[in-house]
Amino acid sequence: QVQLVESGGGLVQAGGSLRLSCVASGSIFSINEMGWYRQAPGKERELVATITRSGRTNYADSMKGRFTISRDNAKSTVYLQMNSLKPEDTAVYYCNTQVAPAASSGYYSYWGQGTQVTVSS
Repeated sequence: QVQLVESGGGLVQAGGSLRLSCVASGSIFSINEMGWYRQAPGKERELVATITRSGRTNYADSMKGRFTISRDNAKSTVYLQMNSLKPEDTAVYYCNTQVAPAASSGYYSYWGQGTQVTVSS
C-alpha cells in the first residue's frame, strides 16, 4: 500500500505565495512521474504540473511562470511553489504519483487526499 500526504495549503491573499508538499510512503520500489492537479467547486479536476524522475516538467498554460514544481527523489517528495496567486487558483489541490511497489511490478497511480488552497481578493 502507498500513502500520499499533502501539506501546505491554506488561506492567502491575492498576490501571495504558498508551497505545497506531498510525501509518498509505504510499499515503494520506484516512483516515476509525480504531479499536482486541482479541482475547483463545480469544475472537473485539471492538471497543474507534472515532473518526471529525471526532472522534466510540464505545466498547464495558466500556471506557467507562476508555479514551479520540483521533487526530491531521496525523500519521495514533490513540491509545488505557487506565486502571484489569484482568486481563480482557489481549489483543492491533489498530489498524484506513479509508483511501482516492487521490482517486478508495473507502475500504479495513487492520489493524495487533497489540500485546500483559498485565495482571497
